[in-house]
Amino acid sequence: MVTATHEQAIILITGIQAAGKSTVAQLLAERLRNSVHLRGDVFRRMVVNGRAEMTPDPSPDALRQLRLRHRLTATVAGEYFRSGFTVVAQDVVLGPHLGELIGAIHWRPLLVVVLAPRAEVIVAREAARAKDAYDEWTVAALDQGLRTETPRLGLWLDTSDQTPEETVEEILTRAWSEGAIGG
Repeated sequence: MVTATHEQAIILITGIQAAGKSTVAQLLAERLRNSVHLRGDVFRRMVVNGRAEMTPDPSPDALRQLRLRHRLTATVAGEYFRSGFTVVAQDVVLGPHLGELIGAIHWRPLLVVVLAPRAEVIVAREAARAKDAYDEWTVAALDQGLRTETPRLGLWLDTSDQTPEETVEEILTRAWSEGAIGG
C-alpha cells in the first residue's frame, strides 16, 4: 500500500489522448491513502452552451476556456489537498500550458508525470478504443507537440511496453523523487 515515501501530494498526470492517463490515474489513486482522482476534462464537459473546443489552430475563446479549465483544476486540487487528500489530477496539458498549470498549483509537493508512449502505440490504442479522441488532431501532431514543445518537467515515462499496473508501480517507485517540482 502506501509507505512513508508516499507522502500526501498533488500528482499531475499528463500526456496526449490515449496515453493511458485516465486508467493510470484511477489505478494510482486506488493505491494511495485518502486520495482523489481529479479529471480536468470534467470542467470542459460542464460547459453546456458556448464551449469552444481546442483545435490545432485554437480560437481565442478555446484558449481562454482551456486556461479556465486549468485554473479550476489547480483550485480544486488545492482544496482537496488542503483537506488532507492526495490528488491525482489528469488532463492533456501540453506545450507552455504545462508550465502555466504548474504555476497555478500552489501546494507542494507537486509531482508531474508525463506518459509518453511511442506514437505507433497510441495509434494502436486509439484503434482499440470505443471512443475517438482524435477529431481534427492527429496522433503525430500531438506527439510532436508533446516531445518538442512541452517543457521537460517532472518524470517522463515511455509506457509503450508497460501495462497500466506496471506504470503505476513505476510512478510509486520514482515520482516522489524524480517527478517533484520545486516551489
